[in-house]
Amino acid sequence: MLYSSFSPNLIEAGVDEAGRGCLAGPVVASAVILPKDYKHEWLTDSKKLNKKQREKLREEIEKEAICIAIGMASPQEIDQINILQASVLAMHRAIEKLDPQAELLLIDGKYFKPYPFTLHECIVKGDSLYLSIAAASIIAKTERDKIMEQYAQEFPMYAWEHNAGYPTKAHYHAIQTYGITPLHRQSFRLT
Repeated sequence: MLYSSFSPNLIEAGVDEAGRGCLAGPVVASAVILPKDYKHEWLTDSKKLNKKQREKLREEIEKEAICIAIGMASPQEIDQINILQASVLAMHRAIEKLDPQAELLLIDGKYFKPYPFTLHECIVKGDSLYLSIAAASIIAKTERDKIMEQYAQEFPMYAWEHNAGYPTKAHYHAIQTYGITPLHRQSFRLT
């Protein structure tokens, strides 16, 4: 079972992102504040769950969380400042929407630019260790998948409803056949 909290009395937000390795679409981040005593048997890193499990957990997180916030960085921003910086930008955009504001940010991974006046801890594989980070990973992933499913209606040939913009054989084949869209990250290797 994952840890409920990192500190005994600070307001903590788990923060994670989805879509860093994609060829198309935004990078989406989420910040989630859970109750201090929150427990859950099978809440974990979104990558370890199937779509149905993630969607069911999202419903529960939305019911139980004190606050959920989402932030994004566009493909154009990713191209301008690089994916790592854009991931941090998306995280900052999510954090600034939190109400109440967090006193401690639990960041999944090892890189983060400090958010003004807020403590943070970078935790490698944090989405497999802390419930709030796991919750943020599920919110970010389900939100991004929903966005890519909507974009798939506009650009059906890329099968984003199935690959969410990740580099699959079918996605590369569609790029070679139809070219790139305004949603593709031009700073990424697309062929």
